[in-house]
Amino acid sequence: MAKFITIGYGDEQGYERTDPAVRDAAHAHDAHLKERGALVGRAGAAVQVRNPGAAGVQTVEGAYLRSDLPLAGFAVIDAKDLQEAIALVSRSPCAVAHGVVEVWPIEEMP
Repeated sequence: MAKFITIGYGDEQGYERTDPAVRDAAHAHDAHLKERGALVGRAGAAVQVRNPGAAGVQTVEGAYLRSDLPLAGFAVIDAKDLQEAIALVSRSPCAVAHGVVEVWPIEEMP
């Protein structure tokens, strides 16, 4: 099994206009992913960390990357390949509630 990081983006407006039955099924799907061992969570407040030349830690509150939709959450999932990872996240709350989910394969470092 390979590991994938997923990043979900979505807003309250998109969530609210999604049929409640679809939302409930998406939350049940997230619970199923957790049962399979996925680490699933909401995004908290970001802090940027830098340590140029290992000369001292600098922090800045807020995200480095910007998006049209707010960052909603993350998951680390196991899947046999990218296609299975896509199938798994396609039923998650952000994907069905007018948001988007990015899927990032985790590649082993040499």
